[in-house]
Amino acid sequence: MKEKLVIIGANEFQNQLILKAQSLGYEVHAFAWKADAIGERTADYFYPISITEKEQILEKCKEIKPVGICSIGSDLATITVNYVAENLGLACNPTANTLQCTNKYEMRKKLKQNNIKTPMFIKVSDDKTTWNIDEMKFPIIVKPTDRSGSRGITKLYNIEGLEEAVCNSIKDSFEKRAIIEEYIEGDEYSCECISYKGKHHFLAFTKKYTTGSPNFIETGHCEPSDIKEEYQERIKNNIFEALTALNIQNGASHTEFKVDENGNFEIIEIGARMGGDCIGSDLVQISTGYDFMKMVIDVACGKTPDFTKTTEPTKAYIKFIFTEQDIKEMNEYKEKHPKNIYRISEMELENLGKTTDSSTRIGYYIYTPEREN
Repeated sequence: MKEKLVIIGANEFQNQLILKAQSLGYEVHAFAWKADAIGERTADYFYPISITEKEQILEKCKEIKPVGICSIGSDLATITVNYVAENLGLACNPTANTLQCTNKYEMRKKLKQNNIKTPMFIKVSDDKTTWNIDEMKFPIIVKPTDRSGSRGITKLYNIEGLEEAVCNSIKDSFEKRAIIEEYIEGDEYSCECISYKGKHHFLAFTKKYTTGSPNFIETGHCEPSDIKEEYQERIKNNIFEALTALNIQNGASHTEFKVDENGNFEIIEIGARMGGDCIGSDLVQISTGYDFMKMVIDVACGKTPDFTKTTEPTKAYIKFIFTEQDIKEMNEYKEKHPKNIYRISEMELENLGKTTDSSTRIGYYIYTPEREN
């Protein structure tokens, strides 16, 4: 009889985890709001229950009796993963610490308490008396306390536009709060790690590309990154300190940070989950040879992660589609370098000209330029 694995979520990104688990011999039970997502069709069993309904999912999981529960790339799913796994006595991160890994304000507060460098920040509501930014230096960033995917983010160079920015962030926030913080200078990267029983293991640095100010929607990623070698060990050590401060004990983590031209490093935010946008599900495997998704499944099932390289590492890029011109460029690249194409997603053509955040991008393609000259 196959062991049963529960996966929280069923979208395009979660589907890669579903397929990986099935390839490892697990019977996959997926939970998500019914939306005709691809994971609804690929999972062995699909339950049309919203990923936020953690109590309902727990009751169903008591019947399923899984050996592990996991998800990738979603802060919202992480809350349910930890809640259900902890109640079933399965491997996870403590639910008592979930908030500080899914709420940007609580995360910043915890890092500051542990003397980890962080920009000046405040939490605000729709009550303007909370908007005390007199001591902050411009530019500043306004964003929801508890959302990801570039939703509700605005960069401001002066006080003009503050009310609109705060209102937009609060509208996108689940708890109807925003965080205002000083802008961090430098190029943007992320660090992908796996932790097991409190010990952290570095896997990869990712270079991140965005639309820039004011909304910073991510346009692509690249692994390995271009971070100078002399900076890397110091950055890894600082990130490990931050993971420990947030009590991240088991599973993947995704730390977004910036490094300026002088090597100054500062954390933007940390998620106790894989990086979305196929960073964890694909780019790490391609660029390092490590089977990151298998590691996530192993840890969720209480097993030591396996650091055997299963593929030959090569440079990997993901590029997101926003416009018809992007589609044209993708097709031209595919025609010229067919062996370099790793995967092309389904295209949401109804989003042409309507991209406001990561969730409304048209699609993506992953390519490996070193495979073919």
